[in-house]
Amino acid sequence: MIGITISHYKILEKLGGGGMGIVYKAEDSKLDRFVALKFLPPELTRDEESKKRFIHEAKAASALEHTNICNIHEIDETDDGQLFIVMSCYGGETLKKKIEQGPLKIEEAINITIQTAKGLTKAHEKNITHRDIKPANIFITNDGIVKILDFGLAKVIGQTQLTQMGTTVGTVAYRSPEQTMGEKVDHRTDIWSLGIVLYEMITGRVPFKGDYEQAVTYSIINEEPEPLTGLRTGVPMELERIIFKALTKEPKDRYHHIEEMITDLRLIQKSLDDKTRPHSKEYKKEKSFLNSPILWSSLAILLIIVVLLWIFFPSNSIAFSERDWILITDFDNRTGEQVFSGTINEALTIALQQSRYVNVFTKSRIYESLKRMEKEPSSQIDESLGKEICLREGIKAMMVRNITCLFINLTQPIVRKWPQCWACVK
Repeated sequence: MIGITISHYKILEKLGGGGMGIVYKAEDSKLDRFVALKFLPPELTRDEESKKRFIHEAKAASALEHTNICNIHEIDETDDGQLFIVMSCYGGETLKKKIEQGPLKIEEAINITIQTAKGLTKAHEKNITHRDIKPANIFITNDGIVKILDFGLAKVIGQTQLTQMGTTVGTVAYRSPEQTMGEKVDHRTDIWSLGIVLYEMITGRVPFKGDYEQAVTYSIINEEPEPLTGLRTGVPMELERIIFKALTKEPKDRYHHIEEMITDLRLIQKSLDDKTRPHSKEYKKEKSFLNSPILWSSLAILLIIVVLLWIFFPSNSIAFSERDWILITDFDNRTGEQVFSGTINEALTIALQQSRYVNVFTKSRIYESLKRMEKEPSSQIDESLGKEICLREGIKAMMVRNITCLFINLTQPIVRKWPQCWACVK
């Protein structure tokens, strides 16, 4: 088809192809710009009902105006009745090609995931599910902007029962369990697929593999993926938790909305940014202070003392069962040293997470609670707000502390009883 002019589009070169159709780069002679023409599989045009279905879905997808979604300019057909869509043409490469060069940097993988999730958020708001999120459908422009391709097409192809050898609705390795079993799907199937993509960007491999489609399908439905921390060093534990939450077999146990996944990823992104910020004099001073062996030895000893006192000498009137939840409020920093604003919370969270007796109610879960309470995620979690969250979420214990004169004011733990039978450790 190279060199042929269809309507006012002159086809210049082939860009790629697959189960969703063949894509060509073309020149729009009317607007003097380059576009991408995607010619759809013949199965979509064999009968008028299929054609109507495709046009309906394509129109819905074309209404999605978002930075991270590839724009659809026009839907048309050739003289012999072959349907094609006209899309924006970008310089860059697909995520599939990028991953073929090896695992991505963690920061880059998170950035790409957040951008993709933003585009999906827009679609989900319009009750449109992509159904085929995979690296081949995620395009990275030369400016680093993510563009999601092929919105609306997976649903149409599924309805027309495209069953060519090796072609399935949602490439098998990225399909959710419910999609694999032919059940009804919603926006949570996109969350699963995005979790697969993020896993692959970090490790360079998909979590569910097999030599043939049935083996991959069995793995998706019955097996758990190998932990990322066992495949690559330096992967934050919280990032692994996010991915595994997205890859929960039951849709109801995944993120309810993709915005929640974005919130969690942004927290990790901020943490990584803080670690790589420029080494200014002030930062070097803070870093030197933080690296003081005396400081961290003292903090470790004090934290261990508090945890041991609380665990082994609790009030007789409060019963804790194994792996109860505890909420750590934001520390009241009275030292004037900004470095303490988040450091102590992080250290205490890590220390308590090592205990087999309690679960720490993480920042991401706190933000989810605040959202349900219609409060700003940036709210300071003081004792009063912490109590509200505990009562709402059924958390039995809350730890509240303040820092003065560069020492933690740790005294005999005081356990308070509340009507809902939870405790406040001060």
